[in-house]
Amino acid sequence: MKYWSVLFVSVFMMTPIMEANAQNKPCSGKMGGISHCEGTKFVCKNGKISQSKRNCSGY
Repeated sequence: MKYWSVLFVSVFMMTPIMEANAQNKPCSGKMGGISHCEGTKFVCKNGKISQSKRNCSGY
């Protein structure tokens, strides 16, 4: 019985971590991911420029 409480607490503590990893990233979804940078903009694998406000120079 005490193992269930440890499991529950472990899963409960991991929830914020999983939510942080689920945040959108530049070129996510149908865009196919990041291909490369063009100045400060992200260029997606489908060839389009990402609308992300993030700066690509640190990527």
